[in-house]
Amino acid sequence: MKGMQRTHTCGELSPAQVDEKVVLNGWVSSRRDHGGLVFVDLRDRYGVTQVVFSGGDEQMRHLAQSLRQEDVVAVTGVVQPRPADMVNPDMPTGGIELAADGLEILNRSEVLPFQPEQVEGAGEELLLKYRYLHLRLPHMQRNLRLRHEAARATREYLAEHGFLEVETPLLIQTTPEGARDYVVPSRVHKGKFYALPQSPQLYKQTLMIAGVDRYYQLARCLRDEDLRADRQPEHTQIDLEMSFIDQEAVFELVEGMMVEIVARTLGREIPTPFPRISYDDAMEAYGSDKPDLRFAMELVDVSEQAAAGRFQVFSNVVADGGVVKAVVGEGLASLSRKEISAIEEVARKHGAKGLAWMKWNEDGFAGSFIRFFEEKQLRELAEAAGARPGDLVLMVAAPRKVANVALGQVRLELAERLGLRGGDGFEFCWVHRFPLFEKDEETGQWTSMHHMFTMPCEEHLDSMESDPGGVYAQLYDLVCNGMELGSGSIRIHRRDIQERVFAICGISREEAERKFGWFLRALQYGAPPHGGIALGLDRIVTMLVGGRSIREVIAFPKTARATNPLDGAPSPVSPAQLAELGLEIVDSEAEGEKNGIDSA
Repeated sequence: MKGMQRTHTCGELSPAQVDEKVVLNGWVSSRRDHGGLVFVDLRDRYGVTQVVFSGGDEQMRHLAQSLRQEDVVAVTGVVQPRPADMVNPDMPTGGIELAADGLEILNRSEVLPFQPEQVEGAGEELLLKYRYLHLRLPHMQRNLRLRHEAARATREYLAEHGFLEVETPLLIQTTPEGARDYVVPSRVHKGKFYALPQSPQLYKQTLMIAGVDRYYQLARCLRDEDLRADRQPEHTQIDLEMSFIDQEAVFELVEGMMVEIVARTLGREIPTPFPRISYDDAMEAYGSDKPDLRFAMELVDVSEQAAAGRFQVFSNVVADGGVVKAVVGEGLASLSRKEISAIEEVARKHGAKGLAWMKWNEDGFAGSFIRFFEEKQLRELAEAAGARPGDLVLMVAAPRKVANVALGQVRLELAERLGLRGGDGFEFCWVHRFPLFEKDEETGQWTSMHHMFTMPCEEHLDSMESDPGGVYAQLYDLVCNGMELGSGSIRIHRRDIQERVFAICGISREEAERKFGWFLRALQYGAPPHGGIALGLDRIVTMLVGGRSIREVIAFPKTARATNPLDGAPSPVSPAQLAELGLEIVDSEAEGEKNGIDSA
């Protein structure tokens, strides 16, 4: 590289550098031959510069003609203005080109396994196997840059607000968090295992007890759970905790941090404070605890109007204590029966037995149940739902929870059809006051809705044992555009309350001592009131770039099967390694056949 190290990047040259002698290093993005002229677009992570090889040194021109896509080169030359008819105003370097007088090929590239312009058609396995090629693409470089800027803005904002960045252990005791732990065998203590942290929950609470009143870290968290678009086996969360605060203090701090992140990464302003919506209100109005507020389309209880007709599906459900909920698709009365049936499948998939529908046409009403209603009753039902002529009214009759959840998904489906879920706007909100406990339908055992370290609302402390289902928690989620970005709570800071919550969740004193004894003892030594939140950095960056999956903003993600095609993880270990750890592998194929599991 002597004498060929870059003096400028491929994204910074402009007419201000005309007539300067410069050196560029980068990858060949494309090559175009025009007789005696060879044009090469040279790319690095900063941008693209057009390089021209013309006349002069015939040997250099022949070398330029041999260049292939993704060859790595060093080019020397003089910056010159582009001809007026070749200026590209959409490109930062579009006003200049580099007239090359030197070329050195630093490394050749093999024929690419996929073409950059055809990346949308390439399979996930192929893109992850050659992730280093995928990451060279400009939009992926932008994603990594925005992630860096978001992390930097976070660190600077929290430092300015008195937080200390403290690292917590990666090898810990296994604890129940709602997903499976990844376990790590101990070589020194054969037969014993560490767990990789699903979150730093207990350690960050311990830091509050230690007097570190404002803590944060960009924490790596690992969960052995089934994957989907917004989940990975390992992820990064902005983890923070504060002492002597209430939830409004957390809301105010996090809102300021989100303002800073969006401003630093996108140069945009977002209004604060974010709306506050209780869990119950969110479920009633949107059928979801992560409501998409980019559109209204709220669910409406029309039980009274629906039960007034002779349609027994409605009247029987209402008589049994259920509800009839409705959502209106504005201007969708033109949907066909086939299209409505497709929407009905969405409702059925989420627990509803069916989906009643009614169109308000110019000449009256049409629908699946209208023969059981008089004209006046139909109008009252449609108006109660908030409909107008030209609209489609969709209804679910079911127990309240089922009706809300099913119709909430129908709401999202209607919004997709109306084109209401796109755009680049951000609609944040806080969903708070969640139930502390929920009952496991299979076992009948009470479990924590989020986790067992959340402080109950003060007014419910005395009724926890007598009415667990009626206990609400000082628990909150940050939501944007229908995506949960993070979850937090005010924590339990008293041992007696923590033990009561454990007991309601079926954890005996002996089990609590075995799993959490060290933490329970710490609560006895002056634990201050405290609370915090964990925000998914991957999800935040996905939101910023308008992505569809967090895999787009993680440098080296796993597949949906938790594998890494790039390096082959997970992989077998040698018999010697197993022996040193005191482990033996049971024949997975034989075990799978015995348990009726497809080992493939």
